[in-house]
Amino acid sequence: MREAVSVPGAPKPVAPLSPAIKAGGFVFVSGQLPLEPAGQLAEGMSAQTRQCLENMKQILLAAGIGLDNVVKCTVFITNMDEFATMNSAYAEYFPETPPARSTVEVSRLARGALVEIEAIALQ
Repeated sequence: MREAVSVPGAPKPVAPLSPAIKAGGFVFVSGQLPLEPAGQLAEGMSAQTRQCLENMKQILLAAGIGLDNVVKCTVFITNMDEFATMNSAYAEYFPETPPARSTVEVSRLARGALVEIEAIALQ
């Protein structure tokens, strides 16, 4: 059995996806772009990384859990030269026992974002 998770008051996704799906004791969070509540991109790698994780945090809260339940993240970044900046902002959200993580450089992300982050969390 699977159940879609949505954030009350958040705009509906423009793509055919759910913000997250609960299944098998896990919450699978779709890739989060660094979109601020008004719908515009945060500026710069540090701010974009924080916004991705703030968006993820809201989805996890709607699922009844938090960032401390995250067991795996995948970070998509458009320029590996920005890795240290992304990593520093990311570390603020996972100060103790950070989840397993992969970071992959990609040529392009939706809406011109510099970073996108997806996650798997325990329910």
